[in-house]
Amino acid sequence: MSWIQANTAMAVLIGIAIVVIPFLIYYVVTANRNHPKGLIAAALSNMGERFGYYIMNAVLLLFICSKFGISDSMAGFIYAVFYCCIYLFSLPGGIVADRLQNYKGTIMSGLLIMALGYVLLALPVFGGAPGNVPSWVLVFTCIALFLIAAGNGLFKGNLQAIVGQMYDNFEIEAAKKGPEALALAKSKRDSGFQIFYVFINIGGVIAPFVAPLLREWLLKTKDLVYNSQMPALCHQYLNGNMDATAMNNLTELAGKVSATPIDPATIDMGAFCENYLQVFNTGVHFSFIASVAAMLISFVIFACVKKNFPNPVRKEKSAAVDYTPEERIAQAKEIKQRMAALFAVLGVALFFWFSFHQNGQSLSIFARDFVKTDSIAPEIWQCINPFFVIVLTPIIMLIFGALARKGKDVSTPKKIAIGMFIVACAYIFLSALAKVMGYPSGSEWVDTPIEQRNLVGPWVLILTYFFLTVAELFISPLGLSFVSKIAPKHLQGICQGLWLCATAVANLFIFLGVTMLNNIGQQWITWLIFALICLASMGVMLGMLKWLERITK
Repeated sequence: MSWIQANTAMAVLIGIAIVVIPFLIYYVVTANRNHPKGLIAAALSNMGERFGYYIMNAVLLLFICSKFGISDSMAGFIYAVFYCCIYLFSLPGGIVADRLQNYKGTIMSGLLIMALGYVLLALPVFGGAPGNVPSWVLVFTCIALFLIAAGNGLFKGNLQAIVGQMYDNFEIEAAKKGPEALALAKSKRDSGFQIFYVFINIGGVIAPFVAPLLREWLLKTKDLVYNSQMPALCHQYLNGNMDATAMNNLTELAGKVSATPIDPATIDMGAFCENYLQVFNTGVHFSFIASVAAMLISFVIFACVKKNFPNPVRKEKSAAVDYTPEERIAQAKEIKQRMAALFAVLGVALFFWFSFHQNGQSLSIFARDFVKTDSIAPEIWQCINPFFVIVLTPIIMLIFGALARKGKDVSTPKKIAIGMFIVACAYIFLSALAKVMGYPSGSEWVDTPIEQRNLVGPWVLILTYFFLTVAELFISPLGLSFVSKIAPKHLQGICQGLWLCATAVANLFIFLGVTMLNNIGQQWITWLIFALICLASMGVMLGMLKWLERITK
């Protein structure tokens, strides 16, 4: 990233902040007026944790490639396993909290474990030459990621369970005032989870700027500038597996990434590549210090307000109430129906997350290789999604609110089906674009001389993330709301963990996006596969619609 790139990134960040602040004020005022009092405090605690996480997540895939010189597919697999664990560990985290009935202590332990993981990740360990990092350093990095995932498992689902209990208590208090007050209180749950979700994304919209800006600052101190293609080319050179095209690309870029004039024909190219990789990756390591700080800030916020948070309801002992056999059968049947509905929606959500979480996988590779990133580094484009979440959420809330007032309330299952159609639209657009541009697979693309590459403008990423974000707002926060509605009272933590566990299963396979992008001969086929998966999931959801709506009433 050149001086112009860094200043462009700062200008974009300032512009985003100017737009986001009024929306933040709107959400705070709305939440304080119509929702449980602890909502904003819980959202702020979650926002700090998500800010630290998104700093790392925005650069993780490309960082693993640049530091260890491994293929996009292998880095994508490591990323996918980590991303799977992030959500998979929420299930045992929910079980721990449900068994101990200590949600608050579990959440605080999770924050401290995550902080430790980020400390390890922030250490610029190379274990040798930056172009030949030994395998034990990769293992060390994976241990740090494991700690982050384990801490997140203790934190994420249990905080959501506390928010769900807030609305349970909110509705109980409203019921004492009459049926109208209860109906109004119940209508607030979906919008409450949307507000909670927005605060997650306030951290997410700023976080992607942190690592690139710190990386570019460190490069500048060494008279170097950023180029997204340089790490892979440096590794190729140092490994001795460059062909003539790749060597020409490296020679051309080497003269551009140095702030001072150099002659690539006369310098020691090996030493140059080693130096570039060390400075490039050390800057990313330093950015994880901000993640450590974010975890500690989130810990302090939660510790200061935890006494105001409720605990999800304890399971009543069966001996405490004398149920008739008929009542016991009815209770068991209701719980089975609720859990069946939950697993049905989890199955649909699985395919959504598989498609949506390509933002850290194939869409990151697409941004790096097929989009003009002269002004802004490819990682920063991930801020578009959380920015749209913040801006579009009140619009969607107003639309659904207006429909509810007219007696045309859209059920949560129907919203999820609509969301699947919208995410399909994003991939239909990308498929049509790739077809028109004639883009080949990623592996063929990297062998194309730089001057012959026909790159698309950033508007492609903006439009794609617009579709994905609208779909996300129809599915993710409303999915959390759905789980809190349908979960048996004594299984709140476990059910929130199951929602995140479905996300984990999807994340385990997201590396297939990079694999398809780099190996399927025509790129448009890759995006079409994602579109068809989403359309099929929408059809399944519509087929279950009446049953799900009956269960959730």
